[in-house]
Amino acid sequence: MSRPVITLGEARDIALALPAAQEAGHWGNPSFRVGGRIFATMPDSEHMNVMIDPFDVESAVLEEPDACSELRWGKKVSGVRVDLKRASPELLGDLLEAA
Repeated sequence: MSRPVITLGEARDIALALPAAQEAGHWGNPSFRVGGRIFATMPDSEHMNVMIDPFDVESAVLEEPDACSELRWGKKVSGVRVDLKRASPELLGDLLEAA
């Protein structure tokens, strides 16, 4: 059985449901912040980049390889790239909360 696709609106709602979360622009794309710190970005209509602790990235990718991939900023691991077509709302919520 396939998972439902998470829409951009649903992903936005999940991110903004976190305490003190706000949406702001970031290089022409939406970003989500708490206290000015970015915890997630939406680079396109199918993905959300979630800035979890680099030490947690490997386990997220191993547990959900179809939905999560390593996100890098240059050579530095900076979080996970979540495929909204393959992730469950629960997975996305857990990752956003961890960020």
